[in-house]
Amino acid sequence: MLVLDSFRHGVYMPPMDTQNDTGLPFMKMHGLGNDFVVLDARVQPIEVTPALAIALAHRQKGVGFDQMAVITQGRQDAHLTFFNADGSTSAACGNATRCIARFLMAESGKRSLHLTTDRGDLFALDQGDGLTAVNMGQPQLTWQEIPLSEAMDTLELPIEGGPSATGMGNPHCTFFVEDADAIPLEQFGPRYEHHPLYPERTNVQVVSVIGPDHLRMRVWERGVGHTLASGSSSCAAAVAAARRGLTSHKVRIDLDGGTLHIDWREDGVWMTGPTAHVFDGVLTPEFLEGLG
Repeated sequence: MLVLDSFRHGVYMPPMDTQNDTGLPFMKMHGLGNDFVVLDARVQPIEVTPALAIALAHRQKGVGFDQMAVITQGRQDAHLTFFNADGSTSAACGNATRCIARFLMAESGKRSLHLTTDRGDLFALDQGDGLTAVNMGQPQLTWQEIPLSEAMDTLELPIEGGPSATGMGNPHCTFFVEDADAIPLEQFGPRYEHHPLYPERTNVQVVSVIGPDHLRMRVWERGVGHTLASGSSSCAAAVAAARRGLTSHKVRIDLDGGTLHIDWREDGVWMTGPTAHVFDGVLTPEFLEGLG
C-alpha cells in the first residue's frame, strides 16, 4: 500500500517482504534526449528512495537519467511521481509524462488518458505519426504560486537580464537572450538555479526569439543540470514569450535534442512531440543491496 506521508518526504517504502528477489524491472525512455528511468509499481509495490534515485541516475555506475518516474494505481488511468537525478522530487515532468502516456496508450489501446500527478490532473492524447500531446495545465503566474521568496512582478524579475518567472508545477526562470547557443550554460545555470528569489531552486532557460512562432532554447534543469530537452521548461518559455508579446500563444521550440510544439490555450498549455521507449531492463539484487 502506498503511504502518502512517505511521498511527502521523497520516499516510497512498502513492506520489505514485497521485494522481488530476482531484481527490479525498469524501462528506459526519452523525449528528445530528455531521458528517464520508469518504474511500474501498479502491480507490485516498489521501494523508491532518494538513494535509489541517485544511484540509478549515475551514468557510469547506474543506468543514467534526467528524471525517474514511478507509475502507481491512481483514481484515473494512473498516477505519476517524479524524482530528479539528485534524489529530490518534482511535481511535474512534461516529457516523462508524454513518454509514459505513450506506453500506457499502447498497453491499453486507448487514444486518450487521464493521469494524475502532484501537479494535478493531466490529459494526454495520441496525435498520430508517433506524436503524443499532454495538457500541462494552466501556468502559475503569481509570485506565491511559483513560488518566489517575496512579492514582485513575475514578468520581469529584479535580476540582471530581467528574466520571467513561471510555475508549471515546478519553478522556472526564463532569460531572453540574443543567442542562446553563446551562453555558457554550465556556469550560467547553477548561478540562477540557486538564486535567493527561488526558495525551492529553479529550472533555468536561455531563449532566443527566431520569429513570432519560433523559439530556440537551452535548459539547465533543477537537480539535474544541462539537459537536451525539458517539457515543463518549454511550456514555461512559451508562456513567458507570449506574456511579453514576443510570440503568439502557439510556438515551435527548438531544443538541443529536437523540437517540441507548445500551444497555450484556454484549457491549459499543450505540449506535443515524439517519444522513445529505448529498452527494458532489470536491476540486479546486488545493485539494490548495495544501496543499503
